[in-house]
Amino acid sequence: MKRAIRPSADVRRRTLLGMAAAVAAVGLAAGGSAVAQKSGGPDIVLVNGRIATVDDQFRFVQALAITGERITAAGSNGDIRRLAAPATRIIDLEGRTVIPGLIDNHSHWIRAAEHNELRFDGITSRRQALKLLADRVRATPPGEWIAVLGGWSEEQFLDEARGFPTAEIDAIAPNHPVVLQSVYNHSYLNTAALRAAKIDESTPNPPNGMIEKDAGGRLTGVVRGAGGVAFVAAKIPLKDRDAWLENTRRLVADLNSMGITAWMDAGGRGMSARHYEPYAELLRRGELNVRVYWTTIRQPATPEQVDKVVAEIPSIRPFQGNDMMNHVGYGESLYGPATTQLLRKTGNPQPAAIAQAMRIVRALAERGIYLNAHVEMEDSINAFLDGYEKIAQDFPIRGLRWSYSHLDQVTNAQLDRMKRLGMTAQIHTRPLIQGVLMHRVHGERAWEMPPFRRIQDSGILWGLGSDATAVTTSNPFYSLAFAVTGKMVGGHHVNRSTVTREEALIAHTRSNAFIVFQESNLGSLTPGRYADLLVLDRDYFRVPADQIKDIRPLITMVNGRIVHDAMPR
Repeated sequence: MKRAIRPSADVRRRTLLGMAAAVAAVGLAAGGSAVAQKSGGPDIVLVNGRIATVDDQFRFVQALAITGERITAAGSNGDIRRLAAPATRIIDLEGRTVIPGLIDNHSHWIRAAEHNELRFDGITSRRQALKLLADRVRATPPGEWIAVLGGWSEEQFLDEARGFPTAEIDAIAPNHPVVLQSVYNHSYLNTAALRAAKIDESTPNPPNGMIEKDAGGRLTGVVRGAGGVAFVAAKIPLKDRDAWLENTRRLVADLNSMGITAWMDAGGRGMSARHYEPYAELLRRGELNVRVYWTTIRQPATPEQVDKVVAEIPSIRPFQGNDMMNHVGYGESLYGPATTQLLRKTGNPQPAAIAQAMRIVRALAERGIYLNAHVEMEDSINAFLDGYEKIAQDFPIRGLRWSYSHLDQVTNAQLDRMKRLGMTAQIHTRPLIQGVLMHRVHGERAWEMPPFRRIQDSGILWGLGSDATAVTTSNPFYSLAFAVTGKMVGGHHVNRSTVTREEALIAHTRSNAFIVFQESNLGSLTPGRYADLLVLDRDYFRVPADQIKDIRPLITMVNGRIVHDAMPR
């Protein structure tokens, strides 16, 4: 298994040297409703809106003033209009709703720029998925790979809940290698892809995977298991530097169009320094229109590999970047044999595996480095908490903001233990496409996986995220909708432990700002914060709950700049 590595010190220096580290300080006026303006007045004024501040008071105001990168005033139309200068751009919102930019606390978008993927996110018709494939084939030169690397499952299709046989893909794409990966469970390949990947009847099964054959020993075109999915994905050639940069630019624009203004990246399969370089290049050019924070990922699978990780930890130096791009700590899977999986009934923690994971935890605690760990099932959560509590006796971790990701089966007692350790919870909407599968595995318990309401009522600080791109969709309004309705893509009701719209929005903005160490800069629309915001095409707070997933930003703003504009003219 390839181990992901973070950017080298040289890459980080080239990424971050010369970048502006902070914006000029902004002085708050009495009451916090406005701040002193520069002599020329604000650059942009938004008026006639329904603007949700999502601060501690969760107020609604009519107008905002933006000067440079920051919000400099919030209040009534009259008060904010009076601040405008002749050169100020005034945007009339015509009653539209504005919310803070959405922050995802755990996703894998840095890796997603490897390829210009075709996506089936949110597609509820198998027929429509085939049409999207045919459209991509027509737009792609023969011989080039076409890949859908997760983000969908057969269960989301309402017309035919089934996959894609090789012959069907061949009929659409006889001259293009095609791989259609469902979640992280299995991949469908056409004949050209099998040939290009050099997979035939004699190819051995990859670790933790299976190359499927029929009763006659012939390939079916399906490769199964997490190891099989990774094996296939690694066969797809990576683009050159220029193409990779263009993929990154395109991906960032797509995220902006969905309302993403920042995220914490958890790394992933096969990553290296070159995965981070396109984002760094956009930052150098002043073209990075989203904030990227990331954690080191290593994924050791043997005690000897743990030895190497522990030896490396003293060299990790987080927080050397700026507010647009920064390395913040360590995560996600600590030790392969201790890693839980959503579609297995229990975590089955083995003491020897947990002990290896805790070697890494202890080394991080000793150095005071932030840690986010992938933990899902109740028994594994207990095992990890036992280890953390012992380590905290020697190296207190309160104040380090350590998190667990996913926590699909967390109990009240476990949440209390996490709070005593000063931890936060990163909760994700993977049932959006895996909900039916989860019910098959976990039965009645799946109705509270994850237990949004229990977590909210516990008082722990929790953030809402996706875990995109392989195991769920990327669109944050789908995540918000799932937290509120418990319905997966296609409409199956799979979760009863829901929260209110306000609670979900706080989790996707203000709470996530804390999780990415940016609570003084992001997450609410108040003076002094960066002007990262969304103007919505409908009112998040008033539309029928089933329509939350359909909300689209008309304007996305990052750092006071409009980075996505679909406003009617």
